Amino acid sequence: MCGFPEVISESEGGIYNAQVDISFRWGMVWFIFSEVMFFAAFFGALYYARELSLPWLGGEGYKTTTNIVLWPQFETIWPSNGPTNTGGDFTVMRAGGIPAINTLLLLTSGLTVTYAHHALKKQDRKNLIIGLAATIALGFIFVGFQAYEYMHAYSDLNLKMTTGIYGSTFYMLTGFHGFHVTLGAIMLTVILFRCMKGHFAGDNHFGFEAVAWYWHFVDVVWLGLFVFVYWL
Repeated sequence: MCGFPEVISESEGGIYNAQVDISFRWGMVWFIFSEVMFFAAFFGALYYARELSLPWLGGEGYKTTTNIVLWPQFETIWPSNGPTNTGGDFTVMRAGGIPAINTLLLLTSGLTVTYAHHALKKQDRKNLIIGLAATIALGFIFVGFQAYEYMHAYSDLNLKMTTGIYGSTFYMLTGFHGFHVTLGAIMLTVILFRCMKGHFAGDNHFGFEAVAWYWHFVDVVWLGLFVFVYWL
């Protein structure tokens, strides 16, 4: 099986035809689709806990007996760490502050990677490299802010993985997203070095496009996180 160096060498050598290019594109489409399903599962867990499980525990609808028999003192309030107050009292991470800053960072990075793409199509190497470098910097700054947010949440807000359903879904969603941002920034760094070596042409640059698609994907996922985890 060929490794990435062989794939890059063959691509730059003009060996691949249109059919191979289509195969690569479909491969990336299915990869991103699998990632969509991955995050959909966690968003689904958040929805189930917030919109179905908590109301049932609180006795809403036809689940009145559940509340009376199991936890008669429990009130349906989100965010929650459950009827048993798992992990103790905690403070919610609000949408303002770091989450809002990180939203601006990722939205801006979506613009800079698009700027770099347009520069590549025009074979403008200078602006291509500037756009990529800016995107990478914004990505790693995002990760740095998220690491600081975690330290603040853990030490000052008592918001931990063990803080009931809210804490676990918060860290699972934001943590996996942060991992994907880190991975995307690393891939963009590889693309940057390739661009500095003169790789990619205006009409043949799927390697760049694939990483740009991935980056836009993590942007969209973050918007969902910002709305449903931090804001609502």
